[in-house]
Amino acid sequence: MGMSELESLLARAERVLARLEAVLPAPAPATDWDAARAFLWRRRNGRAGLQAVAMPSAVRLRDLRGIDEQKARIDRNTRQFLAGRHANNVLLTGARGSGKSSLVKALLNEYANKGLRVVEVDKTDLADLPDIMELLAARPERFIVYCDDLSFEEGEVAYKALKSALDGSVSGVADNVLIYATSNRRHLMPEFHDENRPVRHADGEIHPGEAVEEKVSLSERFGLWLSFYPFDQDAYLGIAAHWLRVFGVPEARAAGARQEALQWALMRGSRSGRVAWQFARDFAGRADDGEEP
Repeated sequence: MGMSELESLLARAERVLARLEAVLPAPAPATDWDAARAFLWRRRNGRAGLQAVAMPSAVRLRDLRGIDEQKARIDRNTRQFLAGRHANNVLLTGARGSGKSSLVKALLNEYANKGLRVVEVDKTDLADLPDIMELLAARPERFIVYCDDLSFEEGEVAYKALKSALDGSVSGVADNVLIYATSNRRHLMPEFHDENRPVRHADGEIHPGEAVEEKVSLSERFGLWLSFYPFDQDAYLGIAAHWLRVFGVPEARAAGARQEALQWALMRGSRSGRVAWQFARDFAGRADDGEEP
């Protein structure tokens, strides 16, 4: 091969590399860990990385009413984690709008100054958990990897990445990372009547089918389960009254809000904490605007 042919070949190779670089995703930028206390794991144009949350939720533990037992247990678990003691991954399941996700956000506000950070990961990005864990393990902060509204439909395989991240990976689990997940399903996957059929009887014992065992095995990898239930009328009204005070509604005006709060819940078909908060925002907004609530 002559010199001119070699130069031509090198020029062609450089042009091919240039086109490849234009197509391939650029490397993720270095994370600015001082930019925020909460981060989102985002995948854009084939590139995944941490995105700082500029304005995290301002909810506080003292704002969460009607869930005192659940609040005390997850708070204790988180304090153990921050102190470097043994602590569990947490699964929060139950009624919609009862404060599951708000609890995680409130913990961040309570303990951010003690080194707590939160990384929220969408269910669709669970396959990236090994990369996320590797990234966080090298940091001095203590992280809650947070998965909100977690559930898996029949046939999905993303739960396998979560199982490995919880305790099934050969590489182990970083001691500065816990996983907190919320779900409306206790076992994170739908329950079907047909799954009750493949049950084996052996030596007088009942052995559930593989489909049921697979679903239970995922939720059992969470060491701490917290269940949330619908609020009764008194609890709902108490939460609404609390938020009316937080939003600055005068006591005399707030005292007359009971009937409207009940009508609001009736229209929404729910007496959840979220509905109580939404009612209080509406009521306070009308009061601020000079409208008679």
